Amino acid sequence: MTKLIIEIKGFGPHVRDMDRQKYCNELNRETFLTAMGFQVISFSYDDVADRPELCITLLRMVLSRYQPDDLQTDKMDPTDKEIIRLAYRLGGVVRPIDIQRHLTINPRSATRRLIILSKQSILHPIKSQSQQRTTRYTLDKDAFRLL
Repeated sequence: MTKLIIEIKGFGPHVRDMDRQKYCNELNRETFLTAMGFQVISFSYDDVADRPELCITLLRMVLSRYQPDDLQTDKMDPTDKEIIRLAYRLGGVVRPIDIQRHLTINPRSATRRLIILSKQSILHPIKSQSQQRTTRYTLDKDAFRLL
């Protein structure tokens, strides 16, 4: 999961009123946020006020990197989206019985939906301890993009 921070910085506090120590602190803060998994996106207050179309274009460019390329979310079956949501609520692991109860469908239909999502690499099968049958499925790390 990507965490974004969008900042709007004014000229005064971030350039005009900044000394060497404040400049170092600002760079250290942004580096710390990057190390913590955040992507910092900064816009100047003047650009937001005077050239909003530029800011929107740049923001769309950044956000487009996080859009799914190969799977089209608008064409995805609503039932499959609901299975993904359920799997997130259950901590990323889902069983056929969970799908059966949640969607009130028969066991074969639940298993069939899980197999379809597995073939699309949205879910990954987890074998039982005896390695004979798949008993659970875990979500792919990028499955959130499909919601």
